[in-house]
Order: sequence, then C-alpha cells, then structure tokens
Amino acid sequence: MSYIDQLWSLLDVLIAAVLGGVIGFERESKGKPAGLRTNMVIAASAAIIVMLSRQLLVDFDLHFTRDVIKADPVRIIQSIVIGVSFIGAGTVIKSESKEAVKYLTTAATILLSACLGICVGMKLYVFAVGVALLGLVINYVFRWIYRKYKHRNDKD
Repeated sequence: MSYIDQLWSLLDVLIAAVLGGVIGFERESKGKPAGLRTNMVIAASAAIIVMLSRQLLVDFDLHFTRDVIKADPVRIIQSIVIGVSFIGAGTVIKSESKEAVKYLTTAATILLSACLGICVGMKLYVFAVGVALLGLVINYVFRWIYRKYKHRNDKD
C-alpha cells in the first residue's frame, strides 16, 4: 500500500471516529457509560480491522494461490461483532433492586458504533452517515417520545 493510500485510509479512520463520536456524544451528554471516547475508539478500531483485512486479502492474492489460503472477509466482521458484544456486555449491569437492567441502550450503541466503523472501512460513507443519524434519532427523539408518553400515563 502506497503512502498516499495509507493517508486516505487514515482519513477513513478519522471519519469512523467522528461518526462514532457523534453517537458517543449523545451517551456522554446523558451521563451514560461508554460515551464519547469509547464510541470513537470502537468505530475507529472496526474501520481499521476492516481495512487491514482488505489489505491482507490483496497481499495473500499476490503471494499465495487460492488453494493455499482461503480467506473469508465475513469472518472479520463476525470477529468485530463478537469483540464489541463482549465490551457491551461489560456495560450492562443489573440494578440493586434486581428488577431492572441498566445500560442496554449504551451496549447497543457500542455495537452501532462498531457497525459505523465497518461501513467506513468498506468505504460506504453515505450509509455510515445515515446510520449515525439514525442512531441519534433513536437515542434523542424516541427518548423524548417515551418520556412524554410515560409522563402522560403517570398522570392517569
């Protein structure tokens, strides 16, 4: 990979980090765990892993025949999802009342940030931006709707 290609790849990592940061900022502003920096790092890491896997496929094609190494890029995405799910599971806690589970949305948001990184790593920029906006709508708008609905039901 040339130096110019590496710089473009670095820009992709930056884009993934910014999009993850957009999602993470919402979590951070609500005082939730796994906020701005965590989502940025997860999105950037996912983009890096996807880009490295793409480069590995190119390198393997240059040096080995397809009979020797059979690469499956889907496994890379599966690995990201498994790793991020482990991180997400660490954010979920059971409240002391033992009737409620906390931070499920934060754990799901971590997975969303990883998906943003995967999209950018695959150079699906428009899709990644759309997914980031959808994440904001889900976390902001639907929280507002839920609170209005809950407030109205509490009065009844």
